[in-house]
Amino acid sequence: MSGRVTERSLDPWMVFVLRLAGTYNVLAGLSMVCFYHEGYQLLGVAKPQLVLPVQGMGVLVALFGVGYHWVASDPLRNGSILVLGFWSKLLAPILCIRFLLDGTLPWWFLVVLLFSDLGYLPFFYLIIRRLNGSGRTA
Repeated sequence: MSGRVTERSLDPWMVFVLRLAGTYNVLAGLSMVCFYHEGYQLLGVAKPQLVLPVQGMGVLVALFGVGYHWVASDPLRNGSILVLGFWSKLLAPILCIRFLLDGTLPWWFLVVLLFSDLGYLPFFYLIIRRLNGSGRTA
């Protein structure tokens, strides 16, 4: 870790999770921007005429990935980014439920949600608690 090192630094597993989430998000976001056609084919969903919303979401996903790397590098300074990421990873799957229920997305997409969002929630929560315990109000 770069930056200040204190007794309240993140545990190695926390840094690993943040680096993993950061790298995953950057790659997922780039694929949403560059390979959206293949993404629609994989999901078996008709490609809309306007793909800008998907590409815009891809930019945000990639930016969150960069943010997670910033948190791993300097958690006390960048912890607020993780709070935003936590809420994003909680709310995005809730939004997807509508599309699962109406049949727009296949049910196997739940696996994607688990690996992309829901699976990180307990780890992000523990990291946020650690940051809050350090006197930092994230």
